[in-house]
Amino acid sequence: MTDYLVPGLLVLICGLALGKREDPYSLLAEGGRDGLKLVVTLVPTLVLLLTSITMLRASGAMELLGRFCAPVFGFFGIPPETALLVLVRPISGSAALAVGAELMAEYGVDSTVGRTVAVMLGSTETTFYTISVYFGAAGIQKTRYTLPAALMADFTGFLVASWTVRLLG
Repeated sequence: MTDYLVPGLLVLICGLALGKREDPYSLLAEGGRDGLKLVVTLVPTLVLLLTSITMLRASGAMELLGRFCAPVFGFFGIPPETALLVLVRPISGSAALAVGAELMAEYGVDSTVGRTVAVMLGSTETTFYTISVYFGAAGIQKTRYTLPAALMADFTGFLVASWTVRLLG
């Protein structure tokens, strides 16, 4: 069925355009042009973000920061082993998945750490990526309150994820 989804949508869009007596090809081409303009505005931000993450991980700075913050996370009830995940997740989803996979391989998927990692990955967002993509697409320049609120929401997600796993595990 999924093989027919995109062709079906194209037929539906063309039918709707023809019903309104508009040229479907020019509408699709205009949409493609707008999409490419959006990609051109987003690529520099994404390249900078991904390069920064790669450099921080390769230098060992993220692991050092994770070890430094582990006692603070332990105080809040977040397993100290997940400190690196907590630090990486708001920045990069792929790096967070890699850290999560490493933690699950080390501690096991059915361990408290493994379950906590899984719930954390599912209940938090790649905040910096999301802000750069959505705000870049909308042309919003000022993100004064967005970042602190989003990071607080991420921390709340990490906290509730660890508490929930402990409570239900």
